[in-house]
Amino acid sequence: MRLFRSLLNVALVLTVIGFACWGALALWFRAPFEPPVRIGFSTLWVAVLLGVLVGLAYGRRRTALALLIVAVAALLTWWSTLLPSNDRDWAADVARTVRGQVNGDILTLTNARNFDWRSESDFTPQWETRRYDLSKLVSVDLIAGHWMGEEIAHTMVSFGFSDGRFLIWSIEMRLRKNQVFSALGGLFKTAELVTLAGDERDMIRLRSNLRQEDVRLYRLKASPNVAREVLLTYVDEANDLAEHPRWYNTLTTNCTTVVFHIAKVVAPDMVFDWRVLASGFLPDFAYDHGALDRSLPFAELRERSKISLRARAADAAPSAQFSQAIRTHIPGVASAP
Repeated sequence: MRLFRSLLNVALVLTVIGFACWGALALWFRAPFEPPVRIGFSTLWVAVLLGVLVGLAYGRRRTALALLIVAVAALLTWWSTLLPSNDRDWAADVARTVRGQVNGDILTLTNARNFDWRSESDFTPQWETRRYDLSKLVSVDLIAGHWMGEEIAHTMVSFGFSDGRFLIWSIEMRLRKNQVFSALGGLFKTAELVTLAGDERDMIRLRSNLRQEDVRLYRLKASPNVAREVLLTYVDEANDLAEHPRWYNTLTTNCTTVVFHIAKVVAPDMVFDWRVLASGFLPDFAYDHGALDRSLPFAELRERSKISLRARAADAAPSAQFSQAIRTHIPGVASAP
């Protein structure tokens, strides 16, 4: 019984500490005030929870628990009022969300992105209506843009057609104008999700050439029927997100976890893996599950899949030539000619 009480006390203390940390960060990132006021609210929250710990330490358990329940209930009630929206003053590159409509074999996309980037702050925005013949769909490629070592990468999926066209999809944090990306802030309802689709020269070149990321392209093993099902799942996801906004979450709802959930539609027996959270290791996960070329050890496949140097060499090339240039000597299933 003493051991049980000791464990219960430890669990209670850890719970209080956890709420103290989470609440302070939630108030800092999301309280609708200027920074000095937010600091004050965060400090007040921590002081209240410290009061709970003091009460527990000095035998005022009922008073301490009552204070904890009231404080946490108030914070969670406020937290529940923070709802995602598609109607904000968005940054230019995520100002629109793609929508798709399928009529037979013809996929029509509205708000497909095809920006001409000269720098991250100097670009020509262009949103297009594009049509793709799904009967010509022949390939699927996984693109990983490593921006923080091997562990962290932004993942995209590109679909190739026999007419030489490629359609790339990217699920991203939808930042507002002048908002700065924060991985920690992404845990606290600071941005919504957005689905982007469009031109490879826009989305890959932005990362490989302008942001100097280590971008890698892996050819996935997928029949045309499976490729079509995955693409249509992306379309359904985009249409749903356009109607029902959702919060981005750095751990649970991001570019990689959404890709995993889409893959589950095609392969329901696929099990979750820690490498889905450590997004830079998603290609390792795909390799282990036989979704990539296995004629080479993964370490060699990874090196040969790096495309940033080829992308920079093809910087001024038109879209079709850019897409072909980055695929030169990539192992695996041949992409669209």
